[in-house]
Amino acid sequence: MRHLAALLVAVMALSGCATGGPAAAVGPIKEITITISGKKVTPPPGRIEVRLNQGVKITVTSDVADEAHVHGYDKAATLLPNHPSVISFLADTTGLFEVETHDQDLQLFQLVVS
Repeated sequence: MRHLAALLVAVMALSGCATGGPAAAVGPIKEITITISGKKVTPPPGRIEVRLNQGVKITVTSDVADEAHVHGYDKAATLLPNHPSVISFLADTTGLFEVETHDQDLQLFQLVVS
């Protein structure tokens, strides 16, 4: 009977260690600011690295209407001319993800989550 009680206490303690909820964000939010003018992306497209479960905030300002989207995360923002638009999400999947515009077909950058 004592063994059963000890086993029950151990199971209850371990079940409290594993929550089925979402992962907590790590580190500060990675803020990325992009400007598009005359089909020129500033800063020039490159790779931006973030850690797994780090928050990401992408602010895009374009001189024309468009849509910016993050492949693999199903995140997008409508771009209005000369108005900052924001895409925010938790980088909870590892890999290399293209961040692009839809109509102008511009690569803004590649997001590397590791």
